Amino acid sequence: MRSFFRELRRRNVYKVGAMYAVSGWLLVQIATQVLPIFEVSSFAQRLIVLVIVAGFPVALVLSWIYEVTPQGIVRTASVEPQESITQVTGRRLNLVTIVVLALAVVFLLAQRYLWPSHASTPGAAIPEKSVAVLPFESLSDDKANEYFAVGIQDEILTRLAKIGALKVISRTSTQHYASNPGNLPEIARQLGVANILEGSVQKAGDAVRINVQLIRAASDDHLWAEIYNRKLDDIFGVEGEVAGAIAEALNARLSGAEQAAVTKKPTDNLAAYDAYLRGRALSAQGYGYATTRKVADAYAEAVRLDPKFALAWAELAGVTGYLFFNNVDPDRYTAESIKLAADTAFQLQPQLAEAQLAQGIYRYRVLRDFAGAQQYFERVLQQFPNHPGALQSLGLVERRQGKWEQALAHLEQVSALDPRSAGLMVAIGGETLGNMRRFAEDREWLDRALVLTPGDTYALFYKIYSYQLEGRLEDAAHLLDSIPPADVDPGIAQVRSSQRLLERNFPKAIAELLPFLGAPDPSLNGLRPGLMLNLGIAEQLAGQNAQAQATFEQLIVMLEPFAGHVDDSLAPMNLALAYAWAGRPKDALAQARRAVESYRGDTIWLPTVESALAQVQTIAGDRAGAIGTLEPLLTVAGGPTAALLRLDPVWDPLRADPRFRVLVNEPATGQGRKVGPN
Repeated sequence: MRSFFRELRRRNVYKVGAMYAVSGWLLVQIATQVLPIFEVSSFAQRLIVLVIVAGFPVALVLSWIYEVTPQGIVRTASVEPQESITQVTGRRLNLVTIVVLALAVVFLLAQRYLWPSHASTPGAAIPEKSVAVLPFESLSDDKANEYFAVGIQDEILTRLAKIGALKVISRTSTQHYASNPGNLPEIARQLGVANILEGSVQKAGDAVRINVQLIRAASDDHLWAEIYNRKLDDIFGVEGEVAGAIAEALNARLSGAEQAAVTKKPTDNLAAYDAYLRGRALSAQGYGYATTRKVADAYAEAVRLDPKFALAWAELAGVTGYLFFNNVDPDRYTAESIKLAADTAFQLQPQLAEAQLAQGIYRYRVLRDFAGAQQYFERVLQQFPNHPGALQSLGLVERRQGKWEQALAHLEQVSALDPRSAGLMVAIGGETLGNMRRFAEDREWLDRALVLTPGDTYALFYKIYSYQLEGRLEDAAHLLDSIPPADVDPGIAQVRSSQRLLERNFPKAIAELLPFLGAPDPSLNGLRPGLMLNLGIAEQLAGQNAQAQATFEQLIVMLEPFAGHVDDSLAPMNLALAYAWAGRPKDALAQARRAVESYRGDTIWLPTVESALAQVQTIAGDRAGAIGTLEPLLTVAGGPTAALLRLDPVWDPLRADPRFRVLVNEPATGQGRKVGPN
């Protein structure tokens, strides 16, 4: 036996075994991470693993029988002992094993720090009563009917989300997957669920065929399946039937309120329901303003056809409130029209979760009554604890009230229900942790969003902005340079122009902004005033005084009708800055103070508006007032950072003041420079 083991060592069988084991492990890890992206079936993945495992004894046997020689691979028995080079081969095997081990370490580090976290933390148990509803396949010959499958799937998902005993993954996470993927265990792991609902919809004339099946992902067992053959005028209750059957299959008990919410028919008007489903399908395409307008049109058509369609009224209030909040087409999406939609929904069905949400959204986005909105969102959560819309809305109004930790907790709770939503990751990272000045955590969430949706403009915007707030202009510039100029959207243009101002490269800021501002107004998504303001500042600081004055005067004309319109476009604040740079200090100070009072109850924007007041005071020559305004802002969430104040040229007139240097920990740099109109 001793002779046998010596021969094993001489023939490098041990070393071949070690190299194969390490290489095989690495291949298995890479395969299980990469193959699901290409929707390779779980059977094929298991087959690959079995082949790798089966190859281990084969490799050992081959290393015993054959030997590598200068003449090639020959049988070991044919090699004379004095001609054997197994020692050289052994050293090479050691080197290969070391290289593979190094690659394995790199893989583990990348898996730990670079790749996005999954829905469930390592070792956390996945709830048995959890389900993800994958996109339904449209089998209709007419491609124009594809919206119908999207709408039906979304309605089933929405009803399931009202069952408190279930964990239901939101649409924004499930829509990343195909309708009938083969890798259900991997999808379930990514989403943190035990069960998957698949389905298909076929609509032809007035006939509809809906096929649904509930699958236990780990075992591929079919827990429940059903085929619904209905006429269109009998389609209204099918989503409730499916949701109820799924709850029964998963042994989820429903309260009386949940039973009513799941089974109630939204309308008996087929045309109105069809318009409503079109709106649901369009809303799945995202929150771009152009798409949201189409969604609003669909819901408006639904309530026109059925004025008693409470659910459509509620959805109409939500989407038009979003447009009003961002100052999109304010002549059409008015406070009065949003109130009408929200109140009508509530009067028709006061217990409807969406109607209560609509009341909260009206208070949040129109009245800016954040405490009142919070009460409605909490009322929904008392009945439906896992309602993602109510949880997210609650987090958003808590941010507005300065309840940052509570907001973060609620948004992270939503993330468990929507683990692959890049937009939610941006809301947690850039919009919440960024305002809390927890930049490292902020960028972790943003990087996760960028892994899911490379090139996501909101994630890129906030990541660049976080670097600017920290004074890391080189990192911000590097990220900006990676974005093709042709693909720049208004948000990126905004942060890019700010970068040029911070770099004091005023001619480049002008050269980049002028052609961009020549685009049609709708393409700028309401960001034109901010871009024009940066253009005027760049022109002023570049010595192009006449051009700057013309830019500011044009901006004033644009913004004066919205001097008191308080929303997220910050029109009152931008008007005050335009007055200041145009050489109208009295108007600027009065408008800036009005803006501060208007945003007094909004913790997110108040520091920004107060910082604008300090800028107006600086331009007006009131250095003491400006420093007094800035000082408390350095310690509040969302306020300016010392690094940003040190870099931004608009604060140059304050740099000679010892109080400012102490404020931003800046060494003396000589006299303050002239900023503002000559």
